[in-house]
Amino acid sequence: MSQLIPRQAVPELSVKLMPEGQWTLNANTPKNFTMLVFYRGMHCPLCRKSLQELNGLVERFAALGVEVIALSTDNHERAQKTQATWTIANVPLGYDLSIEAARSWGLFVSEGKPGSPEPEIFAEPGVFLVRPDGTLYMSSVNSMPFARPHFDELLGAVEYVINNNYPARGEA
Repeated sequence: MSQLIPRQAVPELSVKLMPEGQWTLNANTPKNFTMLVFYRGMHCPLCRKSLQELNGLVERFAALGVEVIALSTDNHERAQKTQATWTIANVPLGYDLSIEAARSWGLFVSEGKPGSPEPEIFAEPGVFLVRPDGTLYMSSVNSMPFARPHFDELLGAVEYVINNNYPARGEA
């Protein structure tokens, strides 16, 4: 697992996008940030709750110049079911994130519990803000589904960062 450093370039990233198409990080140029929300997958009720919270805030993030995407290692079938049943229509949903790509972003990777709805292997959650120049501004990586950033708090923080030209931290 590698650790990404603020103010340094992030890894390339490209995933399939629901319902169709491809999403590539460096093909997007938001005014202020791209917010990458890596979630565990369809099996995770805490991810569902988290993305439903985000769903209600996507327009407010967009008003601040923040492009949002949620990504997982789920396959197409699981991503389709997630999109159809989670009430997250405002959240662009990327899928088929490779385990190697997850690790390149410093995400923890878990093996599914036998007999559970978990996939054989999947990435744990993480939230990243990436500047339009492809450098990391902020990251929050979890080894468990618990204790993630709340998107309403992150929205307030992003507004403060933009209004006060607050620098990225953690690069030393």
